[in-house]
Amino acid sequence: MANDDRTTIVARRTPESAAMTANLKRAMTITARINRLTFDDADEIRALFSELIGKPVDDRFLLIPPFYTTGGVEIRVGRNVFVNQNCTFYDLGGLEIADDVMIGPNVSLITSGHPIEPSRRRDGVVAKPIVIERNGWIAAGATIIGGVTVGENSVVAAGSVVTKDVPPNTLVGGNPARVIRSIAE
Repeated sequence: MANDDRTTIVARRTPESAAMTANLKRAMTITARINRLTFDDADEIRALFSELIGKPVDDRFLLIPPFYTTGGVEIRVGRNVFVNQNCTFYDLGGLEIADDVMIGPNVSLITSGHPIEPSRRRDGVVAKPIVIERNGWIAAGATIIGGVTVGENSVVAAGSVVTKDVPPNTLVGGNPARVIRSIAE
C-alpha cells in the first residue's frame, strides 16, 4: 500500500509481503546466475539483467559482476549505463537510472528500510524511490538512501552517504553528503 506518492509500506504477513518475498527469491536466482559470469560475458549479463528487470537493456549497458538486488522489477535503466562490480540495489521503492550514468564499485542504492521506532521495526518495510538523472556519476563505495534524486551531471564522491537530493551539476561528498562545489561547464 502507498502512504503517499513517494512512500511504499509493505506490512508483514500480507499478500504484498508474500509477493515481495517471492520476487526476492526470483531475483536471488537470477543474480546468482549473473554472478557466475565474467567481464567477457557482457551479452549474457545483459540478457540476464533484462530478465531481472523485466525489460531489455540497450547494447551499451555494462555491468561487472558480482551484483546484488532485492527484486529487480522496480529498476529502470536508461541507455549507456555502467555498473561496476559489487554493487547492491535495493529497489522496492523504485530505482530509476537515466542515460549515461556511471556507478562505481561497491555502491549501494538502498530504497527500503524499516520504521525507526523500536516497537514498529519488525512491522514491515518502508521504501522510497531513488532517481539518478542523466550523466550522473556515483563514485566507489557511495551509499544513496531512498527518497533521493541525484541531479543531472552531478557527482557523488567516493564513500559518501547521500540522504538529501543532489542539485544538478554539483559535486557532493561526505557523511552525510554535502555540496562541495558546482561542476557546471
